[in-house]
Parts: sequence; C-alpha cells; structure tokens
Amino acid sequence: MHLFLNSITLPFIGEIALSGGLLIVFLICLLAVVGFEFVNGFHDTANAVATVIYTKALKPVYAIPWSGFWNFLGVAVGGITVAMGILKLVPLNELMVLPVEVGACMVLSILLASIIWNLGTWYLGIPCSSSHTLIGAMIGAGLAFTWYYGGAGVNWGKAEEIGSSLILSPVLGFGAAALLMYFLIHVLKSTALFHIPHGEDDRPPLLIRALLITTCTLVSFFHGSNDGQKGVGLLMLILIAFLPAKFAIDHSVGDDKILAALNQTELIIQRNNPTQHKDLQGLDAAIREAKAQLPNKTKNAFKFRKQVQTIKHELDAIAKADKSILSAADLETLHKESEKLDKVTDFAPIWVIAAISISLGIGTMVGWKRIVVTIGEKIGNEHLNYAQGASAEIVAAATIGLSTAFGLPVSTTHVLSSGIAGSMVASGGKGNLNNNTLKNIAIAWVLTLPVAIVLAILLFMLFHLFI
Repeated sequence: MHLFLNSITLPFIGEIALSGGLLIVFLICLLAVVGFEFVNGFHDTANAVATVIYTKALKPVYAIPWSGFWNFLGVAVGGITVAMGILKLVPLNELMVLPVEVGACMVLSILLASIIWNLGTWYLGIPCSSSHTLIGAMIGAGLAFTWYYGGAGVNWGKAEEIGSSLILSPVLGFGAAALLMYFLIHVLKSTALFHIPHGEDDRPPLLIRALLITTCTLVSFFHGSNDGQKGVGLLMLILIAFLPAKFAIDHSVGDDKILAALNQTELIIQRNNPTQHKDLQGLDAAIREAKAQLPNKTKNAFKFRKQVQTIKHELDAIAKADKSILSAADLETLHKESEKLDKVTDFAPIWVIAAISISLGIGTMVGWKRIVVTIGEKIGNEHLNYAQGASAEIVAAATIGLSTAFGLPVSTTHVLSSGIAGSMVASGGKGNLNNNTLKNIAIAWVLTLPVAIVLAILLFMLFHLFI
C-alpha cells in the first residue's frame, strides 16, 4: 500500500492521518460493519414480526417500523457487555504489534464472510443465525491469522462459552415453548387463543392482540440489545485496530479516578503481604507498572490498555482461587475496583451505538418478507395460531434478554424458530411440523459454522496478498 499520508476529518472521530491505501481500507471497513448490521436487521428481525403479521395482530406497514424502532432502542440502551465479549474473541493484543494492514485483513474477512452467507440464506428464505455466522467468520479469520503469524488467533475459552450459548439456546427455546403451549392448552383452555386467522379482516380480540404486539416488541428490543451489540463490538474492533491512540481506552475516564482505583487495589494487596504470597506478586507488579504508565496513557493508549487488562486478569484469578488468601471484605472491595477499571477498556462512544442502532433499525424495514413467510407458514403444516405465536415470542424474548444480561451472544433466529417448532409439536405432535422446511433450516444450521470459517479463511488469504 502507498506510504504517503492523507488526512481526513470525520464527524465524531476527528482527524485521521493514515496512508492513502489504509485510509480507503478504513472507510471500507466502516461501511462493511454498517452493512453487516443493516443485513442483520432484515435477516434476523423478520423473526420478531412474523408472528404479529401472520396472526393479523398488525399489518406489515405498521409492524416493520414498530419493530425497527424497538430494535434501535434495544441497541441504544442495551449496554455493551455482549459487544466486549465479541471483541475478546479476536487476538487484539497480537494484532496491535503487527502492521495495521493485518488488522484490516481480519476485519474485512470477518465482515464480508458474514454478509455473504447472511445474504445467501436470506435470498433462499432460510432462517439462519447471524450470530452463528459471525462467530464462525471470527474463528476462520483467527485460524488464518495463526497460520500466517503464529500465536493464539482465537480465544478458544471465549469461543467455547459463546458456542455453548448458541447451541443450548434453541434447545431451551423448543422445550420452553412446548411447555408453555401445553400449559395454555391444558390449564388455561382459552379457545380464543387457539384460533387460526383467515382473511384480512379476521383479527384477534383486543387482549390477545395486545399480548402479541407486546411479545413482538420485547423480541425486537432484546434482539437489538443482543445482536446490535455484535455490530458495536465489530466497530470498536475497527477503531482500535486503526486508531488505537483514540479508541484503545476511554479518555473520558479521568486520571484521578484511575489512580484512586489502582491505589485502593494496591493498598489491599500490600496489607496482605504480597512477598509471601505468589498469587499476589504478579498483581502488585502490574499495579506499579500501570501507575508508572498513567501519566503517558494518552501517548501509549494501547500499552496502558494491556496493563489494565493484566490487572483485571490477575484480580479475576485471585477471586476464582479455591482457597483465597484474602478476606471476603477485601475480595468485595477488589471486585468494585475492578469494575471501575473495566470502564477504562470496556466502552463504546455514543456515536458508535447510534450508528449501529440506526443501521439495524433501517435494515429491519427492508427485505423482511422472505424470512417472515418461512416462519409464519412453513415451519408447521398449519397456519400459526395466536397461542403458538405468543408462546414462541415470550420464550424468545426471555432467552435473549437473559443472554444479554450474562454478556452472551445468542441467535434470535434459532431461538424463535425452535420456539415455533416447539409450540407446533405441543399442539399436534411431530406430524404438525413441515419436515422439508425443518430439513432446510437444519442443513443451514449445520453448514453455517464451517462455511463461515472457510469463507473467512479464503478472504483473509485473498486480502493478505495485497499487504
């Protein structure tokens, strides 16, 4: 790439000085992450509106903007726990000691592999997990990184944690929706709930309509709070990789607050005589190093980020030790100070959250129909009734909300599709399921991870030719 410097000023980011080629790649990466979240909007959010559309609770012209708005709100207020989990899946520390072009290769291979598979499954009308696709692409890019540069390209501990969430959530969705449906059938016994609407004017009663709209709202909100955070994490990855001085740490956190947290932590460690406890020696040294770096943290932002993360890692290790050498009160204090230090490294500017929110919200309003038809008509052998739609969405909203609270990405598509299937089985047994549709969904589910991995590896190798 060319070595001459170009300077450009972007809103919210400020002045950027990158080589001509890198500046173009940086802008392409920004466009790609917005594109990924846009595709995620119409690919995944169709799940949320399928039930209200097919039960005639809302017409599409109202349902789509309504869901888009709540997706937007979900990203805006959903926090960044999931986003930071996504960020921790890639070898960020290793990337930062290599040329920026390597980070660009990784980011672009992840985003384009995800977009390609998402668009392909959307075109075929197959509900497929954007989360599953993204994780596969990140693993593929990480494997390619290891091949070229050695080291740990994938955080396998985090990948296992996320993978367990993605695998277990649809199983829980199926079982919980089936149980809820059994409850409605055998305990509540409201015949109005099991009506199958026919014709445009056959709308649900007011209370049932309110229930269906509420469940659609909750799924849309929690989808935004979970899936939207993945886009936030990817955008932060781009910003840290290209502009570490500006985005590796949150410069709005004052030196006095950081120093106070470090001093309080150091005080507890010193009180417990670290020279006699090997577990405390590494933490004590890390704190002293961070305090020495603090006056120059703006110049060496990524180095300071790594030092803070080392402290947090040591604190976590001490807290998880079977026989802790610290009292419960000291452990509680250290936990509070660790949370304060989290704010230095785990953050996303408001404009990042807003950009992803808008992309997801607008994407929700485009291209929704293909997936909606599959969810509403083709999973079961009969049209969706009110109880089935409500059961699936209640379970989906609860599952996604809990996953977000624990900082785990989960597939809205898998949870809701399995919830629909569970409610169908509870209504009429296995014969009530459309085997052809389920087979297509299962094939896509099985293929998503390996295809995304292979796509990301091939794209990384292709982009690497131009470094």
